[in-house]
Amino acid sequence: MQLGDARTGKLADNIAGFGRALRRAGVRVDSSRIALATDAAVAVGLERKQDVSAAMEAVLVSREQDRLVFRELFDTYFRNPEIAQKLLSQLLPSAEGKAEPSQRRPRVREALSPQKTWGHRAKPKEEDQKVEFDAAMTASALDRLRHADFNALSGTEYRLVERLARDIRLPLPTYAARRTEPGPGGTRPHWQRAMRRAVRHGGELMELPRLQRRQQPLPLMVLVDVSGSMERYTRLLLAFLHAATRHHRRRDVFAFGTRLTDLTPAFRHADTDLMLAHASAAIEDFAGGTLLGESLQTLKQQHARRLVGRRTLVLIVTDGLDTGEPQALGEALDWLRHRCGRLLWLNPLLRFEGYAPLARGAAELHTHAHGMLAVHNLSSLEDLAGSIAALLRR
Repeated sequence: MQLGDARTGKLADNIAGFGRALRRAGVRVDSSRIALATDAAVAVGLERKQDVSAAMEAVLVSREQDRLVFRELFDTYFRNPEIAQKLLSQLLPSAEGKAEPSQRRPRVREALSPQKTWGHRAKPKEEDQKVEFDAAMTASALDRLRHADFNALSGTEYRLVERLARDIRLPLPTYAARRTEPGPGGTRPHWQRAMRRAVRHGGELMELPRLQRRQQPLPLMVLVDVSGSMERYTRLLLAFLHAATRHHRRRDVFAFGTRLTDLTPAFRHADTDLMLAHASAAIEDFAGGTLLGESLQTLKQQHARRLVGRRTLVLIVTDGLDTGEPQALGEALDWLRHRCGRLLWLNPLLRFEGYAPLARGAAELHTHAHGMLAVHNLSSLEDLAGSIAALLRR
């Protein structure tokens, strides 16, 4: 079988260019996977586009959150028969199709945007140029990004760090629930299973199965500050929290600025980009002031039942620069502390050595919170799960 189609004979070049587009969209693709994708396309044949798409998806996609991005990008990329010539000129396809650019996912729009040719234009920053070709980044560059403050990143670095943050997991501590399940460490006999096993041995009870209490992760409630001082942190931390707690059974998320916004419906979407789009549409007070006390009063009046049995782990993500009345904030925090299991303050200002909560809102938070943790770079996010577990043990 000839490698390529009858019109251009450049199937290998097309698949290689498609792999570069996937990598630009944040999908983990290397040269070995691109070679496997070429073999898979040859194996299934080129008669049906659906077969080629399914074969390449099985080879190139290893994460569930990348599947929708792959399918949308594949449909747009291979719709234009002149794509080979565009690849030779290092331009990604801008084919006309069913989906308008405004309706595409942000990662797909970024991957399909033509690459800039510098010509007589101003030369880009050296760090931007280095991160743009992330496939060739050195270990030292990645280590620098791990410890770089989110507020000090360039635009290209910020997009890359946001994708890296989505791969960090946040395994929360568990507790023994009231419901039971079969297990060797239980203290109660499992009589139903014991009788079923006795039937197999002529009524003889050879062993006594036991029931143990089921382990469940702590219910989680997250309050994220969307004020102007947190603008560079909010989007990235929302993406991190969405991916890190993807499989958490009980998760409630709120955004607060001058008012409280329920982001729990947006967090039910499996795709992080789709979640960010719905969250952006829901938040009306983005980059405004911070009235945490009034927001907590709204939480008390409308969503108090979300706090499950004084067991919920509450994470407040803010810099503590509150503009409301300290007394109202203190009363609201006191109510929240007594209704939850643990109240933890995730503070990006801990990046400064010798930081002290001197602002009025920060002082109230420091008084009522059970602990304060840093969330200003990738390294702090990677250590967040261990820090939370240590605080809970204390």
